[in-house]
Amino acid sequence: MSQRLPGRLANKVALVTGAGSIGPGWGNGKAAAVLFAREGAKVLAADINLTAAEETRAIIAGEGGAADATAADVSKSDQVAAMVGRCLDRFGRIDILHNNVGIVATGGPVELSEEEWDRVSAVNIKSMFLTCKHVLPVMERQGGGAIVNIASIAGIRYIGVPYIAYNTTKGAVIPFTKSVALQYAKKNIRCNCILPGLMDTPMVEHGLAAAYAGGDIARMKEIRNAQCPMGRMGDAWDVAHAALFLASDEAKYITGAELVVDGGLTCKVA
Repeated sequence: MSQRLPGRLANKVALVTGAGSIGPGWGNGKAAAVLFAREGAKVLAADINLTAAEETRAIIAGEGGAADATAADVSKSDQVAAMVGRCLDRFGRIDILHNNVGIVATGGPVELSEEEWDRVSAVNIKSMFLTCKHVLPVMERQGGGAIVNIASIAGIRYIGVPYIAYNTTKGAVIPFTKSVALQYAKKNIRCNCILPGLMDTPMVEHGLAAAYAGGDIARMKEIRNAQCPMGRMGDAWDVAHAALFLASDEAKYITGAELVVDGGLTCKVA
């Protein structure tokens, strides 16, 4: 293999949560982890499913990059602490924290169980609180860092599916991001979020198929494609490239931002 040239994240270490994919294909975290590595970062790929994290690590290693994999439930403080410790033990620092973990449970206030509400809340927003709790002191000691959080346009728009816990928690990512950004701005730590629109990823097939056309995945994709002004959903690489920009020094004067990646969907009135 030819020698890897320095990229946009050369000499950086990135911790990516949700770096595995829930099914075949490319999820947002998997794509981001691989893209970060292609741009020169050393990557700790973390996922609740170690096999999925190992798959991402193997892809990076196969391309000549540096990566490690670990299992972590990022809704649990002790596991987050262990994940951060592993990254420091393996690579010595953390320059980029990419909070990508997210789950969906369909249903409104009546249909959704209390247990499902608590689980979605823990995974989608408490996890970011916990990763920031453990990573921010590391970045502060280092003199800087970049945090990229994955929110969703579902946090600012109703997009046709009743999943109130997802809507609420993804919406909460936005003020969470701004709060961290402003508190740590003078410490050279940036914090931004991405709001993906309708994306074609394994998580969508896994978590939303039942909410569309009786579980007909092909029909679900037709419906979602038709909603998008461009006539098609985005994919994991669209989100990954946005994350790369926000994580890189090209965005060194950007913090507290909401980067919408939705093909124009939120510009529509109807």
